[in-house]
Amino acid sequence: MTTRVMIVDDQAMVRAGFAALLNAQSDIDVVGEAPDGAQGVELSRRTHPDVVLMDVRMPEMDGLEAARRLLSPPPGVTHRPRVLMLTTFDVDDYVYEALRAGASGFLLKDAPPADLIAAVRVVAAGDALLAPSVTRRLIADFARQRPAARGRPALRLKALTERETEVLTLVARGRSNTEIARTLVLAEQTVKTHVSRVLTKLDLRDRAQAVVFAYESGLVAPGE
Repeated sequence: MTTRVMIVDDQAMVRAGFAALLNAQSDIDVVGEAPDGAQGVELSRRTHPDVVLMDVRMPEMDGLEAARRLLSPPPGVTHRPRVLMLTTFDVDDYVYEALRAGASGFLLKDAPPADLIAAVRVVAAGDALLAPSVTRRLIADFARQRPAARGRPALRLKALTERETEVLTLVARGRSNTEIARTLVLAEQTVKTHVSRVLTKLDLRDRAQAVVFAYESGLVAPGE
């Protein structure tokens, strides 16, 4: 199955380079390019890509606002691509806000080509790009600057069983399903089921949002 990708970046050479690299893969097809967020949203609504590579900082409309519009479309618009944020900085408030909006993760622009290709495949498969340690550090840094949420986020935790809470805690610490299974002495398929139930009960889109929620609800404290 071919993954349809769109690239949104204000630098033409970046778009061309990424497009050439991705189009060289037999399972990836670049279906469009846009120089800013506004045009990216419009093009996405017409081409229906599976994954949008979205630069964080752009003129006219930045990547954060564009991600919000793609991931929370107006009534009548049913297409919601997965969004992978691109940034030149390893700590960026915009990226954190994009994760809260539903982006599936982020990647540094100077990452090796193989990482970009792998990132597109990971996100297209429905997973969040949380493996790089910089992602966990980013979330922890901003969670440290913001007090743990009170009220609604914490109350939503009560919907989880004890086991689901344990699984969410380990997800927030960056553990893979395999590592969680080993820690809790469970089958990996059982862990996947627990993760799916956590996302459903908390109305979260993927693991990236689960990590943010765990920090903001106070379930996990930075540095733990």
